[in-house]
Amino acid sequence: MCVVRPDADVEPGTLLVAAPTLLDENFRRTVVYVIDHRRSEGTLGVVLNRPSDVPVHDVLPAWGDHVSEPQSLFVGGPVEQKTALCLAALRTGEDASSIKGVISVRGPVALVDLDADPDTLASKVKGLRVFAGYAGWDVDQLGGEIERGDWIVVPALPNDVLASPSQDLWGRVLRRQGMPIALLATHPGDVRTN
Repeated sequence: MCVVRPDADVEPGTLLVAAPTLLDENFRRTVVYVIDHRRSEGTLGVVLNRPSDVPVHDVLPAWGDHVSEPQSLFVGGPVEQKTALCLAALRTGEDASSIKGVISVRGPVALVDLDADPDTLASKVKGLRVFAGYAGWDVDQLGGEIERGDWIVVPALPNDVLASPSQDLWGRVLRRQGMPIALLATHPGDVRTN
């Protein structure tokens, strides 16, 4: 008998959408973009919808003028918040394997080496976003959380990594899944106010 793992649908370039019942303040109503998922090593991703008030220019001056609006750091997750990760959406026709300083994640989305020259990369990308910290799970940890119902695994769209914080990315991603998952987008942030 073949047992399907709870994290079988997780792969680089998928989204982990926090279930309305996930109340952990680090992940409540978040959308996590999976950068790496290895069953023998664990999972790494960044929260896409948590902008900070810190301008990228204050932390990484060379990159400040190149990042997408708002030009602030995003809180990528609770792990190693002094570490910065950068994701880029490449322009149509660009291939990550031919661009120095980027590693393909999936489709047009790539991980950017922040030691690379931002001026060289700027013409090859539609947008960049810098994240302070990341979300990480040990082997089997994410599978357990998915099985418990904490996360909904869905496909990502390339523009998700550059979504404006003024949009409700959490609700938008849930609504595009169709029924019955789309109904979760109507869940109030605080059930006491319902």
